[in-house]
This record gives sequence, structure tokens and C-alpha cells, in this order.
Amino acid sequence: MGHLFPIFLDLTNKKCVIIGGGKVAERKVNNLLAYGAKITIVSPEIEHGIKEKVDIGLLTWHKRQFKDKDIKQAYMVYSATNDPVINKRVADLCLAAGILVNAVDDPPNCNFYVPSIVRRNSLVVAISTEGKSPLLAKKLREEFEQIITAEHGEFVDILGNLREIIKKEVKDIEERKKLFESLVNSDILELLQKGEKEKVRERVEQCISSLQD
Repeated sequence: MGHLFPIFLDLTNKKCVIIGGGKVAERKVNNLLAYGAKITIVSPEIEHGIKEKVDIGLLTWHKRQFKDKDIKQAYMVYSATNDPVINKRVADLCLAAGILVNAVDDPPNCNFYVPSIVRRNSLVVAISTEGKSPLLAKKLREEFEQIITAEHGEFVDILGNLREIIKKEVKDIEERKKLFESLVNSDILELLQKGEKEKVRERVEQCISSLQD
């Protein structure tokens, strides 16, 4: 297998199917819900935490064993049962249909792997070992969590807002690039980390004022 192509997906309202209802499935449910996926669980039994979400309408539960039709029109499938035969069957069907599938702890039967993630608002760092060592990915994630702070996320949001303003106000692409570079290399992040919110506002206002001159 060659190296994997890293990519970020929009799962909003996408049909995601989870085969299995144990602790692993529960973690997948919690993760997918955070990204707006439409989740269907297929399993004779489910964890209490999953049942609570079913009861308030956050996901659909088919209380039975897996059937081939369960993957129909799915965008993404997780096979998280303790039966390797079922997991293999799910993976084979998905691979044949061109559906994204992750058979938990079974790299040969996956066409995508879930990275360890550090998220600070819109700033996301994803760490993958291409399925070779999830524990190392977790260790590295914990290290990055100490380095990449909440203020980095605030900084990204500020840059995103200013980017839209600059794109509207500055037509020259090279001039835009210079402005973006000056903002990225400014002291805004340092000021955020010091808690000097007023100075941050001043820097942002100075930038906006310079565009309007």
C-alpha cells in the first residue's frame, strides 16, 4: 500500500452507518455527532450512552444483526463489531460500492483511517501513522495539545475574519499576500496568550483602517 492522502471531509447531513453498539461504537457516535453526520446504528444491543442519544432523536437504531442493505446510500461506514467475519463482510461490500469504510483495528479492511486530532476552533492538527501505531499517534497528539493552545484557535478565527475583509477591499493579489503575511507574523498571537484583548482589538482595527485609507 502506498502512502495515504490526508483530507478533511464535510460530514454535515451525510449518512454514516456504524455496525456494532459497544464502547468503540459509542466513541464513533460521539465523534460523528460533533460534525453533523446523520448516524444509523445497526446492532442487537447498544451501550447506554448510545441509547440515550437514540431516545432523544440524535440517531437511528436498527435493533438487529447487520444486513447487506444497511450500507445502501451510506457516505461512510464504521464496522465495530467483535465478529471478524461480519467486519470483513461489511468492508468487502463497502469497498466494492466505493463507500468509505473503517473496520476498527483491522487496517487491511479499511480505505480510510481516523487520525488523532488536536482541535482549537478552526485550527485542526491531524496525526496519523497510517494505521501502524495508533498509540504513537495518541502520544504525539497529547504532546501537541500542550503546544497548540486555545489562543491559536482564536488567532485563526481573527485571521479568517480579516481575510474576508481583505479579499473584498484589496484587489491586488500581491498586496493581499503581503497583508496576510504581516498579520500571520504580527504580535496578535502573543497578545492573545498574554490576555491583552484590548491590544488585539487595536491591532485588528489598525489593519481595517489601513485598508480604508
